[in-house]
Amino acid sequence: MVLVLALSILIGISLGLLGGGGSILTVPILAYVGGMSTKAAIASSLFVVGVTSAVGAISHARVGRVRWRTGALFGAAGMVGAYAGGRLAAHLPGRLLMILFGLMMVATAIAMLQRPRALRPGARDLPVAKVFAEGLVVGIVTGLVGAGGGFLVVPALVLLGGLPMEAAIGTSLVVIAMKSFAGLAGHLGHVAIDWPVTLGVTAVAVVGSYHGARLAGRLPPAVLRRGFGGFILAMAALVLAMEVG
Repeated sequence: MVLVLALSILIGISLGLLGGGGSILTVPILAYVGGMSTKAAIASSLFVVGVTSAVGAISHARVGRVRWRTGALFGAAGMVGAYAGGRLAAHLPGRLLMILFGLMMVATAIAMLQRPRALRPGARDLPVAKVFAEGLVVGIVTGLVGAGGGFLVVPALVLLGGLPMEAAIGTSLVVIAMKSFAGLAGHLGHVAIDWPVTLGVTAVAVVGSYHGARLAGRLPPAVLRRGFGGFILAMAALVLAMEVG
């Protein structure tokens, strides 16, 4: 339990520094270090990331970096997809879910290791159908494997929602929180959550997000992305080796 809580600080730091990546760390920590079953780790991860993202969104909202209309539309679509993904997870074996999670980690790591392309805000008129469809797909992934999809949400909000990067990061935390809680609701009917451990991890992650946000302005973003991407790729190799092997 002490080791789980010590590692949980990384969850919050990741969200505070990068605006995403919390669930990529939470599921392996709870499953491999905390000894939870795969489905319990995924459900608990949704709660941890949901609460941590909601707390982080508050500070962004205070300085006007949350676009509520776009976030509500994207988040509502994500909630529908996340709940459906959570219900679907009940019918899939835990090992398959963990393999899918490992593949999601690989895709995330590759995206972080590549040089990010310049994102320009899209058209001023909000493309409702595209935003809803994108939110639905990302939501299904969230509910199915417990990944909040922060690295998918931010580019979608910039390119489809027309948001500047600062507002996209703040709005993405609102979207991630909405999707995570909906995905959790989809899991609750078939998963028993260890609430003392989950609440302890959540509390530590919230503290970590505060410190991560303070560090964000002091460290080069490119170095952070490459370092975290390499770490995630190594974690993905470990997950896939354990599950496939």
